[in-house]
Amino acid sequence: MKFENNIDFAMQLDSNDPLHSYRMKFHVPKTAEGKDVIYFAGNSLGLQPKTVRAFVEQELLDWEKMGVEGHMLAKYPWLPYHEFLTAQTAMLVGAKPDEVVHMNSLTVNLHLMMVSFYRPTKERNKILIEANAFPSDHYAVQSQIKFHGYDPAECLMEMNPRDGEVTIRTEDLLDRIEKEGDSIALVMFAGVNYYTGQAFDLEKITAAAHKKGCMVGFDLAHAAGNLKLELHKWECDFAVWCSYKYLNGGPGAIAGAFVHQKHLLDMTIPKFWGWWGQDKATRFLMGHNYQPIPTVESWQLSNPPILQLAALRASLDIFDEAGMDALRAKSEMLTGFAEYLINENNNGNIEIITPAAASERGCQLSIRAKQSGKALHSRLNDAGVICDWREPDVIRIAPVPLYNTFEDVWNFVRLLFT
Repeated sequence: MKFENNIDFAMQLDSNDPLHSYRMKFHVPKTAEGKDVIYFAGNSLGLQPKTVRAFVEQELLDWEKMGVEGHMLAKYPWLPYHEFLTAQTAMLVGAKPDEVVHMNSLTVNLHLMMVSFYRPTKERNKILIEANAFPSDHYAVQSQIKFHGYDPAECLMEMNPRDGEVTIRTEDLLDRIEKEGDSIALVMFAGVNYYTGQAFDLEKITAAAHKKGCMVGFDLAHAAGNLKLELHKWECDFAVWCSYKYLNGGPGAIAGAFVHQKHLLDMTIPKFWGWWGQDKATRFLMGHNYQPIPTVESWQLSNPPILQLAALRASLDIFDEAGMDALRAKSEMLTGFAEYLINENNNGNIEIITPAAASERGCQLSIRAKQSGKALHSRLNDAGVICDWREPDVIRIAPVPLYNTFEDVWNFVRLLFT
């Protein structure tokens, strides 16, 4: 589409947007003057769906009236409650229902997956990760390497961009895997890099790594609910994600995990056991003979927090109704319009470091301010824009298709260069 640099064009895009009404399904924070803020922080914490209160209050009411009997007699019984989210989650990430589960938090799930899929040997003990991955991922892989008796200085393999570049070229990553894959036990990349907003080609990474005999796992914190995913088709071994960003599950929301179907019945895979992974038919017989559920649920340790599941379930209903194809199409339009307006109005102080190709980014644009970036971010915040600052010089904006508008984008860029 050919964009135009005026507010009337932005309003026309909104009037023609088939998802425009979905904004009304969310609570949008207000300024002190009572106006909607420009909320571009969905890559840190998604907005609250208006239905969340009813979903959570239903469980509070059942807890109030039934106590422990709510596990079986609640309107939505707590014992199998996580199963109410399974089908929608599977569709969201392109998986089979037996491959996905909500449990724990993201880094806990990452550790549980590495227990199973990082199995270093003398010849093959390295983990390949992007150099500027989110710190928690670095901490997790370093600690796993040390736990297995190896040295992170030798076994943590970082993938950097070329000198003078910000993002990683796909061909460079695939070439690295081809050349050094015989020593790599696990390729563990983000779906979308938190800092640059670069979306990686998960299908090509998986194929290249498997060709060299490596296990493959992905941190989808910035990809789940953002990109069109096909985890089963791509045959990645595992994936983990949080649910409080694009999935709008609330602060500290329960996380998700995927394990490919090909691994589910492999009893030789090491894993940590807990009673919620025990066969459901015998779980409450309280025996000590562990019989795993023949799905990804066998990676569960404990019963999940129902109030968190209820909040996330409210959001997943909205995703199910809107559909990822439509959301992805609008996302590309929003970031494309933002990129166009920034380039049209640029005063020389701003550089977009997120890839220009739509296939290589999601909802996020990372904007580098060459001078006075922190002051610029503060000025935007004072003007009613909620977006993210990352040291040393990047403002991250995330125009989310469920609740952001093209007029939001227009107003943001106007304020950016005021």
